[in-house]
This record gives sequence, C-alpha cells and structure tokens, in this order.
Amino acid sequence: MKPSTQDRTQGKLHEVKGKIKEEVGKAANDPDLEVSGKAEKKAGKVQKWIGRAEKAVGE
Repeated sequence: MKPSTQDRTQGKLHEVKGKIKEEVGKAANDPDLEVSGKAEKKAGKVQKWIGRAEKAVGE
C-alpha cells in the first residue's frame, strides 16, 4: 500500500475511533474520555490531510 493511501486510511480510522470515544465520554459523563476522543479525531483529520498532500505531490 502506498504511504499516502496508508495515511488516509489510518487517518479515517483515528477519526472514527475518536468519534466513538467522544460519544462514549458524553454518554458516560466522562469529560476526560470526551476530550481524548476529540483530540484523536482531530489527529485523524490531520493524518488524512497529510495523505492527500503526499498524493498531490506524487509521493
């Protein structure tokens, strides 16, 4: 798998995991878990953006 594809795939995975953590944190009234989920979701978005940039540059 190309690095750009791998970055985009892993980024999406982190976004999904972050969203799940965020929702569980809200449901469980656990602000730490909610913040952790938001941070992981943002990190996933950045990783996806890096994958797109790598693809645009041509790796």
